[in-house]
Amino acid sequence: MEPIPKKGTPERQRLIDEHKACIDSMKGVAGNSVLLCATPGDTTVVTGGVHADPVLKRVLLRMRGESPKGKLIVICTKIDEEWRIGRLSGIRGVPPEFVNDKIYTDEQEIQHDIFLMRLDELSDSYGFPEDFHEGWKRKDDNWPIT
Repeated sequence: MEPIPKKGTPERQRLIDEHKACIDSMKGVAGNSVLLCATPGDTTVVTGGVHADPVLKRVLLRMRGESPKGKLIVICTKIDEEWRIGRLSGIRGVPPEFVNDKIYTDEQEIQHDIFLMRLDELSDSYGFPEDFHEGWKRKDDNWPIT
């Protein structure tokens, strides 16, 4: 397996720049995809992003595969107007906590900031086979045992 690009490397900066370009091209589109629109805000023709960049695709898949405990999420505080970043507790019924006081007025910008925060939190070997564990068999994930 290939490691996640280390901080300060040109490969990591290229990854961040590609993600930002994709997020910027998606402004005006409901939801979020890491794809590059030929015309900003128009998803008729999309290229780049996870379709063309295997490193970006790998990093995003590893991020999405993380345990819910401690995962960063988008919390809408005013419908279609304001969003904030929260962190899941990993315990069912316990609400997420805000990670900072920053309020976003753009649905896409918050996605890029979460990407940067998660990228900084991951080790370069995150997602390697030695990190694998069968979650439902651990019995520490707060799911009822039947």
